[in-house]
Amino acid sequence: MSDDHTTSTDVVIVGGGHNALVASIYLARAGRDVTVLERLPHVGGAAVSARPFEGVDARLSRYSYLVSLMPQQLIDDLGLRLELRSRDTASYSPYEGGGLLVETVPGPATEESFRAVTGSDEELDAWRRFYAEVETVADAIAPTLLSPLPHIGELRDQVEMAIWTDLVDEPIGTAIERRFSHDLVRGVVGTDALIGTFASLHDRSLVQNRCFLYHLIGNGTGEWRVPVGGMGAVTGELERVARETGVDIRTDAEVTSVETRDDGVTARGEGFTVTADWLLSGVAPYVLARLLGDPPPPKPSGSQFKINLLVSRLPRLTSGIDPAVAFAGTFHVGESMSELEAAYARAASGLLPERAAGELYCHTLTDRSILGPELAATEAQTLTYFGLHTPYEVLPDDAAAELAYAQVIAALDEHLAEPIEPLIIGVEHKTPAQIESALGMPGGHIFHGDLQWPWLEEDEKARHPGEKWGVATRHPRVLLCGSGARRGGAVSGIGGHNAAHAVLDYKLRQVP
Repeated sequence: MSDDHTTSTDVVIVGGGHNALVASIYLARAGRDVTVLERLPHVGGAAVSARPFEGVDARLSRYSYLVSLMPQQLIDDLGLRLELRSRDTASYSPYEGGGLLVETVPGPATEESFRAVTGSDEELDAWRRFYAEVETVADAIAPTLLSPLPHIGELRDQVEMAIWTDLVDEPIGTAIERRFSHDLVRGVVGTDALIGTFASLHDRSLVQNRCFLYHLIGNGTGEWRVPVGGMGAVTGELERVARETGVDIRTDAEVTSVETRDDGVTARGEGFTVTADWLLSGVAPYVLARLLGDPPPPKPSGSQFKINLLVSRLPRLTSGIDPAVAFAGTFHVGESMSELEAAYARAASGLLPERAAGELYCHTLTDRSILGPELAATEAQTLTYFGLHTPYEVLPDDAAAELAYAQVIAALDEHLAEPIEPLIIGVEHKTPAQIESALGMPGGHIFHGDLQWPWLEEDEKARHPGEKWGVATRHPRVLLCGSGARRGGAVSGIGGHNAAHAVLDYKLRQVP
């Protein structure tokens, strides 16, 4: 771009993540001129695939792995050619020489596994009752995610008060301990409250409850599915549709400042200026505040340690279970409730947990298309690990990251009939600090900050479309379209959809 390249558009979107692309498509189809400005050489943000191992033809989902929250209605609306595959295994959790197997559709194997680990049918019965009740909450909330924010009372009236209290009013740890007696079962339930969230299961802030809710409400089922072709296939489809719809996508275009006016906004970067009626922010609210010159909110702190592995074959397990079953779903490591709480307590004191707590899954057991033909013809598999309770502050440098990696390998080896290291072809790990550096996510927080309840509270009134759709900022012409929106977080497109609809809603009214 030249030093004085200035353009005008109806809507300018800062950041080119998947939510930004979703917003751009809806707006362009409504007849708006849209410009997307992305600082990296490619769009997609965290929803990308990459070849991390030099000379190895394996294209891994590098940061985001699975899809749950993206509504089927949104996929159909946008005409995305996506295939999302289910997995037969929901989770496997090694335990004292055996393990707890949970099938996606629980059958005899799940029943036998619960009985072997817990010694009775009581925990399985409690499991079934709990998740049947959770499903009623998901059935109430899921249909509202692409609509204006509902009032809390509208949702609460649709479900039994007992499950509402367990999920919304009291720390989720209280419900888990009351409903389940086995430490491992408690932990398996609790992990959904901690993915990307640094908190005790008993935290009074209830941030862990909000995380649990988001992980269980996708499309009313909460099922996490595998994107065929990897996460980059999701972004690739969104980019294809956006360009075909006429969206102006500019990469290598980092916005350095944003100015607001009563009648519009201006986004500036090195060599370019874009003026628009509206600005949608796909970057974190912390980053947006800096661009606007506003006082910044507290900086988020991510809590996950990610590892991407390529192995020559899956390792054998001491329990004797088929590795193709154990690793197909979520493979829990060190995630009993007592282990999770101990890891949190140590990390909260500023120290790396003594034992790794996290989970793996094997994409290539469900979809081998991410491997090149030669590699796909072998027994090679990918393994991706998501570590819990490893906040930004306890992984300050490469030495700490290497120690955390060694802990993960040691924790995994405890359950293997052979060490995994000789099977590893390629490895990379990503601390919160490394994610911050690569993606511009402050603190490496994958949700751009703590998740929020997806409804209006008792005393909350939506005064204008930005508030009605949960995307408002204090600047009337600036709206959130990314994970920092009221119903942001995860690979969902919901934030982008809702920001676009807020803009279109405003066009029917006077801007406040």
